[in-house]
Amino acid sequence: MANQDTGRQPKYQRIAAELRNAIRAGEYGPGDRLPGENELMAAYGVARMTARQALGVLQSEGITEARKGAGVFVRSFRPLHRRGIQRLAEGNWGAGRSIWSTDTEDRVLVVDNIEVAERTAPSRVADALGLASNAPVCVRSRRFVLDGKPVLFSTSYLPADLVAGSAITREDTGPGGTYARLAELGYKPVRFREEIRCRMPSVEEAEQLDLSLGTPVVHITRTAFAEDGRVVEISDMTLDSASYVLEYEFDA
Repeated sequence: MANQDTGRQPKYQRIAAELRNAIRAGEYGPGDRLPGENELMAAYGVARMTARQALGVLQSEGITEARKGAGVFVRSFRPLHRRGIQRLAEGNWGAGRSIWSTDTEDRVLVVDNIEVAERTAPSRVADALGLASNAPVCVRSRRFVLDGKPVLFSTSYLPADLVAGSAITREDTGPGGTYARLAELGYKPVRFREEIRCRMPSVEEAEQLDLSLGTPVVHITRTAFAEDGRVVEISDMTLDSASYVLEYEFDA
């Protein structure tokens, strides 16, 4: 039955499967170049489009990455385990640690493309924050680059009147980040909600995250609640799906 199923697969899928198996068997290691379109055309007697589709399958699965003018290579980036519950524990940011410290371990994290500005709240954000439609919000945008690879782009929205004059309005929010500063202002986050969905990226998102063609993103919207139930932050995060493992551990 397995052989019959394989026989019914389009040629590009069969080629992709053979390349995938070769990678898993160690014939191609991290950073190795895979056979190019011309080599696959000659080896399998297929058209260029078929060879291109086969390579595209592996790219869309996050197994390989294309390098302009050089070819397609086995990804050497080690996926990041995003520990969704542990990273938001007060014991981390309350002690002055970044919530990223739970995920990155000893890896090199760089935050760039930082922008902090006061703007009019988008309607969905105003509704979520309980603000008037034309209310100002503090908008914090930044990109996170791990081991030289862009992995996430984030935009956070906070009520402007709540954070005015605090370190939250500056690029460097200080030890513990935004949540530690909110706690100092009397609005300590005590509950979070995250909504997760997968989709294809916009052109801007693909550029920001340096995504290979066909790579989807994971979009996470996090809502932070203070003790009185007030929403104090909305955070939109766009993740390179091929760079992440989303990990949740909790008691039954």
